[in-house]
Amino acid sequence: MKRPIHLLLAVGGFAALGWWAYDTLRDPPGLAFEVAAVSPVGDAQAGPAQASTRVVAGPAAGDPAAGDPATDDPVASAGVAADPAPDDPAPAAAAPATRAPASAQAAAIGVESAPVETVALARTVSAVGTLRAAESVVIKPEIAGRIARIGFEGGQRVQRGDLLVALDADVLAAEVEQIRAELALARSNDQRTAELAERNFVSASARDQTAASLKILEARLKLAQARLAKTEIRAPFGGVLGLRNVSPGDYLKEGDALVALEDVSSMQVDLRLPERFLGQLRAGQAVEVELDAWPQRIFEARVEAVDVRVDADGRALTVRGRLPNPDAELRSGMFAKVTLTLSENPAAVVVPEEAITPVGAELFVYRIVDGKAFRTAVRTGQRRDGRVEIVEGLQPGGQVIVAGQAKIRHDGQPVRLVDARGRDVVAATAVRGG
Repeated sequence: MKRPIHLLLAVGGFAALGWWAYDTLRDPPGLAFEVAAVSPVGDAQAGPAQASTRVVAGPAAGDPAAGDPATDDPVASAGVAADPAPDDPAPAAAAPATRAPASAQAAAIGVESAPVETVALARTVSAVGTLRAAESVVIKPEIAGRIARIGFEGGQRVQRGDLLVALDADVLAAEVEQIRAELALARSNDQRTAELAERNFVSASARDQTAASLKILEARLKLAQARLAKTEIRAPFGGVLGLRNVSPGDYLKEGDALVALEDVSSMQVDLRLPERFLGQLRAGQAVEVELDAWPQRIFEARVEAVDVRVDADGRALTVRGRLPNPDAELRSGMFAKVTLTLSENPAAVVVPEEAITPVGAELFVYRIVDGKAFRTAVRTGQRRDGRVEIVEGLQPGGQVIVAGQAKIRHDGQPVRLVDARGRDVVAATAVRGG
């Protein structure tokens, strides 16, 4: 029975101790009294009446805030606020609060910003293509025969009509002479028959037969002459010949390849683009061509034509550009990286890529207006060199946030500009200037 009583007493003691500690902390002891200091009425020696002094509270004994009693004013150290005497000059105006801007600055979120700029920007599309000569052909014989003479060397530049290969023409030349002799006889017969027909010595059918024979021989002569002419193979246009793969004495069949001939004074570049660009293509658009053979050079070209057909398999169309080649540096078949300019905007609005904030399927930027951040929906265009074209939603000249967007919780939130190290931009500028 004694142990439970002791436990109850201990619990009660702890409870009383806790209540005393709580009451003491809630209302600590201090000065709370009122002092009235009034000069005696009618005392002629006394000075003007002293103002009443009310002590509201004072620091507790041993409080460090009480100050040094040897140096501090005894009334001030006791927490006494004395009204000034009537003869005292008016107190100075209270100093303006200097900590309010600091508090507002501390509440603002530090962000990095960049200006909204305008630059000349071209809307382009890139593709790969192949170079082709303006004119290109593989020289082939139209008749069979043995090579009698070769009039070119590999890589030679030739003009239109220059003799390239001559085939043995003896047989064809003899055939032409034979037909000419037959033709002369046929003409003589036709003339005599015509005279006899006028005298009615021959029938009309005999007259028609001799006339037809004459025409047949004339046609045979033309055919033989044409075949004889084909024994001389000439350049159809001016250009540069390829490598020679035949020799004198070789027998050629119809269609055997002799040599390639290309006009490389200008080159064509063919590229394929998706069909969605069809409405944006037109002749004369600028084309930049890069070649592996000259990695540091860019060749200028112009769109010459767009194919009338769209490839049904790849849903693509072929665009052909033309570029000059006065020094014959370029060759047919070269691989080309092509950039085609679809349109040009001399005052495109651009911002850094870091300013774009995607939210779902939409894109936003945060504008800074009067020290506050406001989210703005934008529509973007092409990207170039770390910057994004803003097609809709921004005007040039403002500032957008490029770092710190994640800390913004609502529109109109105060922000302050900081550098990459987190220092205020004004302070950092002052440090650099000092």
